[in-house]
Amino acid sequence: MQAMENQQLFRVIMPAADIEPSRRFYASLLDQPGMRVSPGRHYFRCGSVTLALYSPAADGDDRTPYANFDHIYLSVTDLDAHFLRAKSLDCLRKATGDGGLPMGEVALRPWGERSFYADDPFGNPICLVDAATVFSGH
Repeated sequence: MQAMENQQLFRVIMPAADIEPSRRFYASLLDQPGMRVSPGRHYFRCGSVTLALYSPAADGDDRTPYANFDHIYLSVTDLDAHFLRAKSLDCLRKATGDGGLPMGEVALRPWGERSFYADDPFGNPICLVDAATVFSGH
């Protein structure tokens, strides 16, 4: 499959029932303050993509947020520092995943990525991956 140069993912929504716990969580995990863009939206720049926390109620929207079905993957250059912050946030996954590896620990996954898994305060599953080991399918 050939990539299309005229298309680029630029924003990913992370639903939140309450914007403040989610903002504090991501500010700590990502080690950046992000930016409030409305009462119910707080944005974090992650390379060329914006991670957008969104609380419908805080924006006056009549919608019920639900946690994402599956993981959002973030590539980071300092996985160990992110892991220590995640550990202090007590958000690491307790389950065992592919290859019988603990999801909430830094491990080399069967497909070659060094990563760990966590959940944000609203239950959105996330995975942080060492940028040097990202599998791009090529």
